[in-house]
Amino acid sequence: MKLNTPRWWYSRDRRHAPVTRMLLKPASWLWAGVTARRIARATPVDPGAAVVSIGNLTVGGSGKTPIARETLRLLRDRGIEAAALSRGYGGKLEGPVRVDPAVHTAADVGDEPLMLAQGSPAWIARDRVEGARAAAADGAAVLVLDDGHQNPSLKKTLSLIVVDGETRGGEWPFGDGSVFPSGPMREPLKAGLARADGAVVLLPADLAEADPELVEVFGDLPVFIARLEAAAPPPPGPQVGFAGIAKPWKVERSLIAAGCDLKDFVPFPDHAELSDRDFAFLNDRASVYGAGLVTTEKDWVRLNPERRARVSPWPVVARFEDEAAFTAFLLDRLKPQS
Repeated sequence: MKLNTPRWWYSRDRRHAPVTRMLLKPASWLWAGVTARRIARATPVDPGAAVVSIGNLTVGGSGKTPIARETLRLLRDRGIEAAALSRGYGGKLEGPVRVDPAVHTAADVGDEPLMLAQGSPAWIARDRVEGARAAAADGAAVLVLDDGHQNPSLKKTLSLIVVDGETRGGEWPFGDGSVFPSGPMREPLKAGLARADGAVVLLPADLAEADPELVEVFGDLPVFIARLEAAAPPPPGPQVGFAGIAKPWKVERSLIAAGCDLKDFVPFPDHAELSDRDFAFLNDRASVYGAGLVTTEKDWVRLNPERRARVSPWPVVARFEDEAAFTAFLLDRLKPQS
């Protein structure tokens, strides 16, 4: 059973859920130890193509998939044969498989690869090395590895971490620094930053600038600011929203900021598959308000055709504040080393 992300994970104030934090500490130490040993003992493989890793330091909600999609766009717009590579979380296929949006569903390949495949070649594989070799054999010169920072199997040309830039209302992307499950971190902050070549701070569209205190966390690492922007206005009229992402409250906040007449909002766990009961509940809430249903593009691709007809997708895209600087950094790191 999937559970909703605890809001207290993203608070630096340890007075929130102190007993729960304490009880979960031993599991956190175990998680961090296993991750550190797995990374230290690995021998990364060169798959025959450059690898740009787009990852994060937390268990979700940073916006790495929009950044991966934007990175793919920037590379392909410059004539570089770039392809996405994902584990295919939530899909039943083990791969290596090239994702075909006309054939595959989210149940086959996962929701995020299905989104990435809308604009570029995308591959899924439980074994990242096999997937990378298959994509390279298919003609990919650059592989954009979605969610790869803690996966040491591939030799990485460039490792970027994506960090949620929302710090209003006491939120902090790393919480109190605790590792899962007593906090949101996949590994200690210092260890994760040590393997990064740069950071992307992803801001909501209505936040004027990045928190200077957050930017200082990255020290000498290059930091690039990006924003999530709506690809289209929210649907008109009253709406009931829902989302199954790591931080569903961000979707609610963004819809309101974009001018949506949001009457109610229902959060679900990340990557949640809606049951008949869940969807009936959403329809009932919409009926109460005489409203439509709206959700994220990621949630919409998980719906079957019948349900899609009832729900409006609200797609967002990531855009860099200084696109030229990020692109120059990316291309410089991808130059063949003499």
